[in-house]
Amino acid sequence: MYILAFANNAIYTAHMILRQITLIALCCLTGLAVLAQNTERKISIIPEPVDINRTGGHFTLPAKITIRSAESPEVMNTASLLKSRLEAATGASVETSNTDDTYTIRLQLNADEDAVLGKEGYRLQVSPKTIIIKANQPAGLYYGAQSLLQLFPHEIESARPVKTEKWQIPCVNIMDYPRFAWRGLMFDVSRHFFTKEEVKKFIDNMVRYKYNMLHLHLTDDEGWRIQIKSLPKLTEVGAWRVNKTGQFGTFSPPTPTEPRDYGGFYTQDDIKELIKYAADRFVNIMPEIDVPGHSLAAVVSYPELSCTPGVEKYSVRAGEPIMDWSQGAPPIAMLDNTLCPANEKVYDFLDKVITEVAALFPFEYIHMGGDEAPHNYWEKNPAILELMKREGLKTMEEVQGYFTRRVETIVQSKGKKFIGWDEILSGSPSQSTAVMSWRGVDGGIKAANSGHEVVMSPLTYAYLDYMQGDVAIEPKIYATLRLNKSYKFDPAEGITNVNLVKGGQANLWTENVYNMRHAEYMVWPRGMAIAESVWSPPAKKDWTSFYPKVEEHFKRLDFAETKYAPSIYDPIFQASAGPQNTLMVQLSTEIPGLDIHYTFDNSFPDNFYPKYTSPLIVPKDANTLKVITYRDGKPIGRIITVQISDLKGRIKKK
Repeated sequence: MYILAFANNAIYTAHMILRQITLIALCCLTGLAVLAQNTERKISIIPEPVDINRTGGHFTLPAKITIRSAESPEVMNTASLLKSRLEAATGASVETSNTDDTYTIRLQLNADEDAVLGKEGYRLQVSPKTIIIKANQPAGLYYGAQSLLQLFPHEIESARPVKTEKWQIPCVNIMDYPRFAWRGLMFDVSRHFFTKEEVKKFIDNMVRYKYNMLHLHLTDDEGWRIQIKSLPKLTEVGAWRVNKTGQFGTFSPPTPTEPRDYGGFYTQDDIKELIKYAADRFVNIMPEIDVPGHSLAAVVSYPELSCTPGVEKYSVRAGEPIMDWSQGAPPIAMLDNTLCPANEKVYDFLDKVITEVAALFPFEYIHMGGDEAPHNYWEKNPAILELMKREGLKTMEEVQGYFTRRVETIVQSKGKKFIGWDEILSGSPSQSTAVMSWRGVDGGIKAANSGHEVVMSPLTYAYLDYMQGDVAIEPKIYATLRLNKSYKFDPAEGITNVNLVKGGQANLWTENVYNMRHAEYMVWPRGMAIAESVWSPPAKKDWTSFYPKVEEHFKRLDFAETKYAPSIYDPIFQASAGPQNTLMVQLSTEIPGLDIHYTFDNSFPDNFYPKYTSPLIVPKDANTLKVITYRDGKPIGRIITVQISDLKGRIKKK
């Protein structure tokens, strides 16, 4: 009996062990399945492709890589750029060829056009052994290469070799093409000068996200940045100013004795070099010469361009207040920063400028500004009043319209097309003139309804100089634009004839951007949101899918040593009046899954401090609120200190 019982116990024990092993095996298989799903979900291409299908398996980069490309110089250039990226990060040996039948990566132009792809589309096929990118045009191969690089681990962005276990990517089939042909970023190099090498770095960053238009804002009150050989004072005088540090717009006026040695400009050879550098990456560069307002640097260089007495005493603006915006737009000028529409010397001047600019830039458009021109100096000017009488002009808007039409004629005489900010619509420009809508979307809608082609760059979605998070931690400016709002950008919003929408762009104004690191901080990640808005089909856009991709790209930017704003991790503050004259604060987050910890006692919170669960009543004598966000028990946001007095000031008045 004892022997039988022992045998039965042994059988039962063995059965239980086998069952546990089976359960463990099933758990492991389930875990592997979940891991595979997670790996699949981590395909994080920005902008989102039109169609992407994972086919199973992985491609592992060999120690020796061969890139076979079509014989086109543009395609071979893409192969060379891809080679440099792969070699830099992996340390592998990469060869390029247009004849070798054996290859690791193949860049292939279609013999018969693939009608779906158009000029910039591509097909990317990754199998366990090879990678093939096909396109109708070289640009498509370049964009396919950008998507390919985004399939690799984050380390691929490094400029130095990185040790990693495997340079492995998932096997996929991707079919992709852009929604809009104009996918732009505007870089203001006037308010603060950025060197030629910094502009190249700006281009390198933008092409990762398939931008193809660099709008260079080259002239403004704070500096003239392009050499015009027939007008040497523009760069001898207009490119330099007194150096000021602090909050732009609040500086004291420059004194006569302060050195004017801050600034710089691009020679025409510099411009040619930048155009070539951009073209190699399928980027057009569009110049902007902003007139008739924003022209103080030109007026200081050549005072005869003004109709206002005393401009000889003006200086290139260093950041002192020069406009009164209290009455709205157009502003009231505290000094006259305009070119005079009634002065024939102005049109001779602009003819010389546009002649040289048109000869330098191959792009079909020249941007001539037209925004925010103050009229108060014009209103009592005898020359302007005489012009109005002679031309039958009744308002200052009509005076500016007269100016715009004359400049438009000059631009067209050089074989170029005119484009300007949406203010130019009031001057009834010709049908061939394009409009860039910045004051919201209404200007673009009005322009399209009038038959003009439009580029949408509304401040409501696409102004990258705006704060990205709370004013308590961001460099202060007059408005906030969070990532999730930028992601809602749709260039075709409200426009019936979508064929008139050339595309969209984001604008980085640099009054308060003093250096390249801060320029990067302001562009990324909002530049990713705009990139997806101008490339991807609307049906493929989804915030809940987008922000996890952004988080993956933060890791990529870390390896690229590119700065970015982590503002999506910071809390959003909303102050309101609480019961019995108390102050109530509601906290929320831009993305889910974050815990907010806080203190009112001036100490620095971590995850052992109170967690926010409901609106806070501020203690009577507290003077600061400190907050930080955590995820999965680890800090992810920045510690933010908000003054209680500041929160009280945010309560909306009824």
